[in-house]
Amino acid sequence: MKHRLITLSLALLLILSGCGAKPAQQETVGNTPSADRIVRIAESGAPVIDPAVGSDSASVEVFVNIYDTLVFPTSSGEPAPSVAESWETSPDGLTWTFHIREGVKFHSGNPLKASDVAYSLHRLIDIGEGYAYLFSNRIASAEAIDDQTLVITLNNTYGPFLSTLCRVYILEEAVVEANLAEGPYGEHGDYGKNYLLTHDAGSGPYMTQEVAIQESYKATRFDDYWNGFGENAPEGFEIINQAEAATIRSMMSNRQIDISDSWQTEASITALDAIDGIDVNTYMTGHLMYMMLNTQSAPTDDIHFRKALSYCLDYETIQTIFPGSQVPNGPISSVLAGWNADLPEVKQDLDKAREELAQSKYADDLDSHPVTLYWVTDVPDEEKLALLLKQNAAEIGITVEVKSVPWASFVDLVATVEDTPNITIVHVDPYYDEAGSVLESKYHSSSTGTWEQAEWLCSDEIDAAIEDAIATTDYAARMEKYGEIQKELVDLAPSIFLYDAAAKRAYQDYLVWPAAEAHKNGEPFTATAGYDLYIRDFQYVS
Repeated sequence: MKHRLITLSLALLLILSGCGAKPAQQETVGNTPSADRIVRIAESGAPVIDPAVGSDSASVEVFVNIYDTLVFPTSSGEPAPSVAESWETSPDGLTWTFHIREGVKFHSGNPLKASDVAYSLHRLIDIGEGYAYLFSNRIASAEAIDDQTLVITLNNTYGPFLSTLCRVYILEEAVVEANLAEGPYGEHGDYGKNYLLTHDAGSGPYMTQEVAIQESYKATRFDDYWNGFGENAPEGFEIINQAEAATIRSMMSNRQIDISDSWQTEASITALDAIDGIDVNTYMTGHLMYMMLNTQSAPTDDIHFRKALSYCLDYETIQTIFPGSQVPNGPISSVLAGWNADLPEVKQDLDKAREELAQSKYADDLDSHPVTLYWVTDVPDEEKLALLLKQNAAEIGITVEVKSVPWASFVDLVATVEDTPNITIVHVDPYYDEAGSVLESKYHSSSTGTWEQAEWLCSDEIDAAIEDAIATTDYAARMEKYGEIQKELVDLAPSIFLYDAAAKRAYQDYLVWPAAEAHKNGEPFTATAGYDLYIRDFQYVS
């Protein structure tokens, strides 16, 4: 029986992947960069460049390059000084004093002051989008004592606080306030949200040049950047909303794109790797791919039904679809601090799947309760996952109806519990290098209604456990609490943990990409989303 199931799964994979096609002819390109030395990056979505609004991959790639932060994430997990030269905290861990580096200029040419940092933090919290959840209800005050001294007072202890500050992107208060429109934020109007759709107010190494909404973003080098540039650093970068395989291959062959998106199929990545002058960077990203199960909608509101779906899935075939990825054992990637290594790996077990299904309140009426599954068209390989679950679920009597939706529509779809399908497929990146980042953004009730939590878990117990863990300042104790939460989530089965992702991006070999070099040499690199594409540190081959 097992042999038959594997055969069926592999047959499905061959059909979906087009493995029967003739191998592509090797193409040849030179290894000379474009004359303008602009790093062009493909993404499966266009960025939102307001750092109080966006949080997806393309947006974060912009934030880290056009805005500065108080601290900078490192591969060790210990934040390094950035705009903050140094800091100290009170014995109770509630008051943090940051000493702001002198000589940092905004793109306007004006100096960055402590008051700009305080303003940026207040703006993020007031707007309540993007990364606001990291700080809302945790910050009692943020006050500039003088131009170079900032004091942040917390309501409660916050263990990973210093690490989270890499998500407070510093805007120039004067620029934002000079460009207000009418809006819901009192004296701040729209808080500059309309202006910041197409402009920036940052001090980072690059500055906004041109924005084509939903199409592309262009930035050029800020020559007065306080930390300077290497001799062969890029002059700018561009993010292009394009992930269609044939187009990516053509554009990379013609050097119109320097780095591919991370969602190309294995066949597409193999074809790109065969082109002279193109390499592939394969690296663990700290993110997992999930099937999110709507716990508030029949039939996935039933825990036994959810566990039946988890047990029926053929995880071995998933590994053939995504070579280099790892089988997960729960909701957290193995590269993040606080990962619980003691949980067993997930694996297919049809007998257990049938046992769980028999305990479901829907067991005697499965025909009346088909499951809706939506996959995102911007990531073609998601269809393979959707069809694989459809096939596996049918073997235990569950009907899965598969539909597709573009990313922008997906975000709107999961905004209300009533519109959220039974199953959706998404990956979640860590926003700082601890398990708490994903646990909070993925499973705390505060994130329901966002693309990160279509589970609608809404568990007071899980919320309390996450809050307690994150409030724990003792590192070892915090890691242990993260581990216990992972056990509880495995028991609740709000998600199917598909794979611990190895991202693969093709890139032109005239670029020295620090993340790629680190992985080639077996060296660590930060898993914090966006920082693998910190363009200032790139170099062109001399």
